[in-house]
Amino acid sequence: ASAFAFTAPVATTAATRAAPLKAFESELGVQPPLGFWDPLGLLADADQEKFDRLRYVEIKHGRICMLAVLGQITTKAGIFLPGTIDYAGTKFSDVPTGFGAFSTISTAGIAQIVAFIGFLELVVMKDSANGAAPGEFPGDFRNGALDFGWDTFSEEEKAFKRGVELNNGRAAQMGILALMVHEELG
Repeated sequence: ASAFAFTAPVATTAATRAAPLKAFESELGVQPPLGFWDPLGLLADADQEKFDRLRYVEIKHGRICMLAVLGQITTKAGIFLPGTIDYAGTKFSDVPTGFGAFSTISTAGIAQIVAFIGFLELVVMKDSANGAAPGEFPGDFRNGALDFGWDTFSEEEKAFKRGVELNNGRAAQMGILALMVHEELG
């Protein structure tokens, strides 16, 4: 047996093995086990403005997906709005979840939904990333109107709550994707 089997391996410097530093690795949402994760390289040459825009989009999509997952859970549990969705007498309970809804809701109904989403996107859901007065952070839709006690939290509580929302949004994006795939596979 060789004497080298009992010697410690030669230490290599961390600089040669470590990934290059990223400008955004100290941002909210960078956490173990992945740390800063940008598999598509969208932030390779980005500035703070581009990062804020992408963070705004991530938060917005996360919020939409949280609502989508909640909608799936609620309707699968048999909870529906009372009444009818159109003048033909289609009840809310007759509308299936997921992609099946498109075959039940009329074209005019889908157009109304798209118009309402467009209105929210262009008029209501604005932050500094898309033309509104600057808020505290990307995704801050208060616009001086809504607060719900946000200003009473400490900076640590705000950071924690924003991190929770970001992580829940990420999980909901994966969750609704899985529900959509499950629905299509039958």
